[in-house]
Amino acid sequence: MTTPTPTLHRDSLEQIAATVEDPTRLRTRLIDRVAYASDASHYLNTPDAVVIARDAQEVGRLLRTARDQDIPVTLRSGGTSLSGQASGSGLMIDVRKNFRRVEVLDDGERVRVQPGATVRQVNAALAPYRRKLGPDPASESACTIGGVIANNSSGMACGTELNTYRTLESMVLVLPSGTVIDTGSPTADRDLAAQEPELVDTLTRLQRRVRGNEESVAIIERHFSLKNTMGYGLNSFLDFDKPAKLLEHLIIGSEGTLGFVAEAVFRTVPISPLTATTVAVFSDLDAATRALPSLVQSGAATLELMDSTSITVGQELGNVPAAITGFEVKSHAALLIEYYADHEDELRRTMTDGDALLTDLPLFSPATLSTDAAARARAWHFRKGLYASVAEARPAGTTALLEDVVVPVESLAPACESLQGLFDRYGYQDSVIFGHAKDGNIHFMLTDRFEGSEALGRYDSFNDQMVDIILAAHGNLKAEHGTGRAMAPYVRRQYGDELYDVMVQLKSACDPTWMLNPGVILEETPGAHMSNIKLIEPVDEETNRCVECGYCEPVCPSRNLTLTPRQRIVVRRAQARAEAAGDHETARELASSYTYDGIDTCAVDGMCVTACPVGINTGDLVRRLRRDRHENAPIKSRAWVSAAHNWGVASRTGAMALTSAATLPTELITRVTDVARSLAGSDVVPRYAEGMPKGGRERRRWAGDVGAPLAPIVGVYLPACVNSMFGASSGAGVSDAFVELLTRAGMAVRVPEDIEGLCCGTPWSSKGFAAGHEVMAEKVRRAVLELSDGGELPVISDAVSCTEGFEKILRDSGIRVVDAVSFIAENVLDKLEITRPLKQIVLHPTCSSTHMGVTTDMEKIASACVGPEGEVHIPKNWGCCAFAGDRGMLHPELTASATEAEAREVDLLHSAHGDMAHASCNRTCELGMSRATGAEYRHIVEYLAEATA
Repeated sequence: MTTPTPTLHRDSLEQIAATVEDPTRLRTRLIDRVAYASDASHYLNTPDAVVIARDAQEVGRLLRTARDQDIPVTLRSGGTSLSGQASGSGLMIDVRKNFRRVEVLDDGERVRVQPGATVRQVNAALAPYRRKLGPDPASESACTIGGVIANNSSGMACGTELNTYRTLESMVLVLPSGTVIDTGSPTADRDLAAQEPELVDTLTRLQRRVRGNEESVAIIERHFSLKNTMGYGLNSFLDFDKPAKLLEHLIIGSEGTLGFVAEAVFRTVPISPLTATTVAVFSDLDAATRALPSLVQSGAATLELMDSTSITVGQELGNVPAAITGFEVKSHAALLIEYYADHEDELRRTMTDGDALLTDLPLFSPATLSTDAAARARAWHFRKGLYASVAEARPAGTTALLEDVVVPVESLAPACESLQGLFDRYGYQDSVIFGHAKDGNIHFMLTDRFEGSEALGRYDSFNDQMVDIILAAHGNLKAEHGTGRAMAPYVRRQYGDELYDVMVQLKSACDPTWMLNPGVILEETPGAHMSNIKLIEPVDEETNRCVECGYCEPVCPSRNLTLTPRQRIVVRRAQARAEAAGDHETARELASSYTYDGIDTCAVDGMCVTACPVGINTGDLVRRLRRDRHENAPIKSRAWVSAAHNWGVASRTGAMALTSAATLPTELITRVTDVARSLAGSDVVPRYAEGMPKGGRERRRWAGDVGAPLAPIVGVYLPACVNSMFGASSGAGVSDAFVELLTRAGMAVRVPEDIEGLCCGTPWSSKGFAAGHEVMAEKVRRAVLELSDGGELPVISDAVSCTEGFEKILRDSGIRVVDAVSFIAENVLDKLEITRPLKQIVLHPTCSSTHMGVTTDMEKIASACVGPEGEVHIPKNWGCCAFAGDRGMLHPELTASATEAEAREVDLLHSAHGDMAHASCNRTCELGMSRATGAEYRHIVEYLAEATA
């Protein structure tokens, strides 16, 4: 399937454009439409236009315009939905980017949130109060509050007691008519009746109809005694009397088909401070499921089921629980079991009772409860990333299709057995079962290329029989992923004609033209659930593995400017589909736009790999694309090889140029570089801007042994060239500070004689100049091997991105590479005395400090600098600054976008705490954050040197 041509009439687009105040927020380019087309589901629906909405009022105006123009509308936030709710044709409204405010209320008892904030971001704001949201979906790092409300999210431990339906207190709701209602207002019912009298009349009539039908009441009570996101939340008709509260709870779980939630207030839940966890392995799935009743009765807070396929995949991954390793998987199954406690004595009793119960269970191998935080983290890392990890193992070119169902716990074992029989009958050999066994809620995955009559016919027949199995067990066809497109044709079968008609009447009352998310929840078109299934064309390593879950998006520095890692992959897949279909024009158009959106504005920072459950580093993909691009530019490649051979001259020339530029008016230099960029290209010539420092001092002054005279040599020191090119804004700089600290501690290091010509190789690797990188890598290896006494001494560098680059170069040489921050924290800090403590310091961790595990050591040094009376702050919204060597000068708009949220938070910290020091551990990151905040960022080692002077 290639990308469809937009179907919106020009007049309709003009009406939409007139509704949006800022025309740059209306996106109609092919690459933007394609980038937004995919969510985490197995469906692919391409919008005709995308609007990045500014606020609730603009959403209301857009909905009115769409209604008048008969345009279908999809509301899009996180896009982690698995049933196709987050993609559609017509107009897509992005309600994530500008809807991220989080306000903690009543000492954490409540929280007011907008739909674009992720669950993790909200919980981070609540953490100081030892509170959290009730819903705890596995996709917490990426799923947004908008999706949580739209799908009535629950998760691993919250069950039906703490889901969105039970914990949401009020919402600001925008109806398709444009009407805005705050259900938390004392006048909400009066306001709703005044503005939407027909809607109120219909809600009242439907409520009487439902309550007056004993069979309807019985059906609702039976289905909603379990997790249930199938159809609309009809239990609202039984639970609420007043129109505003009734409508509010009908909106929950309505998947964007009844209105837009612009803001919500949740009642939060306390965090139990103590946990005990284990992973118990059983010989087969039947044994694991039959153990559930006794475990539920014991008070287990979480019981996560994983079948044999899940365990097999887990054994291929790193950092997983030891219990699932070391044996040949046959029919085994596992349960992740967790208990909570508020007090130590309660935890001890729980563990004693839990271990006794585990001893009585028919386990494959012994299991005991543990309070070890690292073991717990491994267990949850595996469980939360299980969907993507299993999907990654699918054959290239196939689609992962994930469903979730629920049955009473006592029916779970036979239901799982029946499902496995269906897998065998229909040839879904690699299918997997996992999920929230405590609630009788399981997920299962099918992988196939859902194309052609045979494959689609097999899927359709499987679906019909699966529906029969679940309904015969008195279960629900959807438990937490939402009805979406996948189960919409089966809503009538689950509820019957009477209640289905109630849903139809509800939809028509809220959305008379049925413009919101058509095809979602209610759909009568035969075969609709098998239409527009996403077909995956094999492209390359990273692209083939991606399941488009979107976990990477919140940490991507270009997410608010151009493309996210998921979107970079989605566009490459669309280009491959177009080529395979012979649609070369579409492929060329995507390739042309991709140069800037996909390649030039990627910071290649690798933060995506820290969030990706299958470890995809989209930066590696982009580096390879840059390398391929340079194959057609041999002159440029040779120039970078020459730079590697003569790096001392090149780096000093850059430093002298900065020093010279600092003596001239900034505006003049900026105009000169802008002209050069217009001629040579913005990805070639950096842009000079206000705030750039002078060039730094030569590194050759450190050649030889430096530090305390006659002191033992503790390492090979490679002062980073970035600190030499970009001089310190104030003070002597990090290299001087590092040497001074070594001297005070009675230590010394060796510096290569040709240090001026050495570099970590990042300028070449990030730009894709492989030949030049290898020249530099070989120079470094030769220089270091002898000085390190054959690898006995560690190599130390003083800019963490450079440390990461050196580590990659020396990874196979048996030489340990350590950052100056970690070296100081481990070997020097305890030998120093703080004589001039700071009061407040705000830290900017970096992408490299995250990859290298340096952030904790930076915090340790900062804590020493402020002493017991001071405070260390790390902004909750910190992220990669995207300065990325010279990327912040080539594309300053990237750094501005990447640092916007963190800069706002730093400003709030200033307002709350007054003057503070600002620290990081990488010179270009310091420049990027100084530019973003207007405050001077310096290396944390510099502050330590001053605090111990």
